[in-house]
Amino acid sequence: MSFWQYANPVKFLALSQRVQPALWVLAAAFVSAGLLWGFFGTPDDARQGSTVKIIYLHVPAALMAINAWFMMLVASLIWLIRRHHVSALAAKAAAPVGLVMTLIALVTGAIWGQPMWGTWWAWDPRLTSFLILFLFYLGYIALWQAVEDPDTAADLTSVLCLVGSVFAVLSRYAVQFWNQGLHQGTSIPVATGNRSVADVFFYPLVLAMLGFGLLFLALVVYRTGTEIRLRRTAALRARMNRGA
Repeated sequence: MSFWQYANPVKFLALSQRVQPALWVLAAAFVSAGLLWGFFGTPDDARQGSTVKIIYLHVPAALMAINAWFMMLVASLIWLIRRHHVSALAAKAAAPVGLVMTLIALVTGAIWGQPMWGTWWAWDPRLTSFLILFLFYLGYIALWQAVEDPDTAADLTSVLCLVGSVFAVLSRYAVQFWNQGLHQGTSIPVATGNRSVADVFFYPLVLAMLGFGLLFLALVVYRTGTEIRLRRTAALRARMNRGA
């Protein structure tokens, strides 16, 4: 069966109802295991003390904040090219989740940065681009709410998503583009594999990242189904009003 069959709202809803229970259970298990192991089963760092344990919230949230925008970008491109309504609604559903993840990353980063850098905030390239990404999330959600016609809203938000992707890339790779700044480099660089996190902190961090990824997926599947039902309800109401 083709992947594109799930562009059909009926088939997507049927699939979501089948996979949601497993997604919620797996997300709860991995998030709980990663956070409990990280907070209570790892030692304090020699230099950072107990503040190092913020990593189990900060890094997974920041990772999902950036990846959520990239997921929205892919869904928006599918909408612009193939006009599949489920993809546009999936992007819309992902935005509030990405916004919350971005906010968690910003807040935990400030809490972590204050004892390490002596300040809650610095106009560091990565921090600044991340803050702009947060503002793009707000603008994206506001644009969906401001435009009454859903197809026009999908078109405009897709274009906004394309523009905002620049800052998603900068949020991920700012430390490679600019050498200056307080923020450290990537703890787990995928390209080189030379991670700077010790094994005792690394393994629970991986569990937490997997958990946050599964949680994001579960929330997006659930919210996409909700958006499909809301769109159907609005269409039925409009049809009833025309017939009245």
